Amino acid sequence: SIDIFTSLSGVNFLISEGEYWRLVTPIFMHANFPHILFNLFTLIIIGPGIESLAGTARFSLLFLLSGILANVITLLTMPAMYVHVGASGAIFGLFGCYAYILLYKKHLMTRQNSQTILALIVLSVVLSFMQTSVNLVGHIGGLAAGFLLAPLFLNRK
Repeated sequence: SIDIFTSLSGVNFLISEGEYWRLVTPIFMHANFPHILFNLFTLIIIGPGIESLAGTARFSLLFLLSGILANVITLLTMPAMYVHVGASGAIFGLFGCYAYILLYKKHLMTRQNSQTILALIVLSVVLSFMQTSVNLVGHIGGLAAGFLLAPLFLNRK
């Protein structure tokens, strides 16, 4: 029998051996129900703001590319047998996009929303450092990816 979880998880050694789909599929795999629930909750809270600014297609591409780049950074920096799953890198990409807005496109958000998003970004980064079971490299890599990709995906507003 084929174990779907094992077949789709990010395993650095297998990615380096040519199983490149493992840069994408881990974004949609999660370790357990609380893991997927937390990521879904975060996406529901922070996603609509970026989607309304970028449009659905660009939002989806930003999310996917941020996740892929987070997985590439994980591949380049973590041990060969490192295994990773989850949408956190992609979600942190959305946080990175928000960080770009906070620094360079302040007019796109109210002061109150800016303060709330900034608090969520800081809290998420701090919690990433406090938990042992998270892919810290993926979180920070996703944050950086979203920040760098943001100008390509936001409407010219």
